[in-house]
Amino acid sequence: MKKHISIYIILLSYLFAQSGLEIMQKVDDRNAPKDMKVNLTMELTNKKGKTRSSTLRSVSKDESKKQIIWFLAPADDKGVAFLKIEHENDDDEMRLWLPAFNKVRRISSNQKSDSFMGSDMSYEDMTSKELNEYTYELLGEEKFDDVDCYKVLSIPKPETESSYSKFIGWITKDEYLALKEESYDKNDRLVKVRTIKYVEQKGYIVPEEIFVKNVQNNHSTLLTFDQMELDTNVKNDLYQEKNLKRLPR
Repeated sequence: MKKHISIYIILLSYLFAQSGLEIMQKVDDRNAPKDMKVNLTMELTNKKGKTRSSTLRSVSKDESKKQIIWFLAPADDKGVAFLKIEHENDDDEMRLWLPAFNKVRRISSNQKSDSFMGSDMSYEDMTSKELNEYTYELLGEEKFDDVDCYKVLSIPKPETESSYSKFIGWITKDEYLALKEESYDKNDRLVKVRTIKYVEQKGYIVPEEIFVKNVQNNHSTLLTFDQMELDTNVKNDLYQEKNLKRLPR
């Protein structure tokens, strides 16, 4: 009788276990602010331990599918600005305003693997992952930072343009937050590790710190969020090329 009960419990656990897709769907369905204004500090550290810091202002909406970023400091980067508009059924729009050259550089799809302003984030890293562009597999459960997590493998579908072969994410079991993500290059070698810390504000759980380490070149980027404003009714007409040249007041 005990044997039958054990088999029944095992069958139930398989029946009610979540798939990788279901877990990532819950990550995607999390309640998010309509828009966000935030000051960012971006600290780059090279393999010799030398650091360089920049101050940025970001205004985003629609879960960061629309975003504009201005560089405020240091002086040699002041005025550089980045505009991103993601489209569901068309190529994303990305533009970089370079005041020193009086030029707007358009980021094409084959440039998405390029580094964003010398950081460990590529232009691809700064765009959303659409659920239907990946396949998912639940690899198991594992603690990260003493938090119970699901460990989920994401693989770009053949038709999905990506500079990566796969991702492995650690997703919290309670709030479905992505705490850690490993990115692998086309040779299936680990290239980047990203970790995220969160804070609760106005009923939302939003990032307060993002750390990205390129393990292949021993370079890292730390993004810290400050003076965050949520749901301020940001207008769509902000996301135009002409506004790249206008530093925020």
